[in-house]
Amino acid sequence: MSDIYQTIQAPSRGIYKEKGSKFLAFGFPVETEDEIRDRLTELRKEYHDARHHCYAWRLGAGMDRYRVNDDGEPSGSAGNPIFNQIQSRGLTNILVVVVRYFGGTLLGVGGLINAYRSAASDALDHSQITKQKVYVQLQLYFGYSQMNRVMKLIKKYHLEQFDQQFDLDCSLKVKVWNRQAPQVMQNFRKIEGCDVRKEN
Repeated sequence: MSDIYQTIQAPSRGIYKEKGSKFLAFGFPVETEDEIRDRLTELRKEYHDARHHCYAWRLGAGMDRYRVNDDGEPSGSAGNPIFNQIQSRGLTNILVVVVRYFGGTLLGVGGLINAYRSAASDALDHSQITKQKVYVQLQLYFGYSQMNRVMKLIKKYHLEQFDQQFDLDCSLKVKVWNRQAPQVMQNFRKIEGCDVRKEN
């Protein structure tokens, strides 16, 4: 897994027109499939009179989770050209949707590929690319007497903590940059009675 990935900083828009057909493109930074579904639902409501809502998305720093959808256009003429624009820019955690209003003239498969590619490209050209760190979660278990030493390490590495449970037996989770995880885990393990586990 890499330490850093590229995505877009904020939602962006683009447009392409060809023989009366209008292709509206939308780029969104996303982190989950639920988020993707919500964005698609919003666009289908807002542009309910459009003929097609074609899209492509990719998730994860490993760039191995992705999907393309032609939404009724000829196979390979919409989703793949959109996805190729995501790939060529090396982006992930992104959804690109192209909404088509049909203009009455058939464009043919070649024309559609060009239109969907151009619309997606325009949306991404209007976006700001940003680099993001890849974080992993660590689960810590420790006794109350180890609390001070654990907290010192959390402060030292500026770790975000959550799901704390402080009692005689304590537990909490921290977010740590993937690159730093081995060193941070090693230091927590030096605290006698502190158990640290990396969550998938």
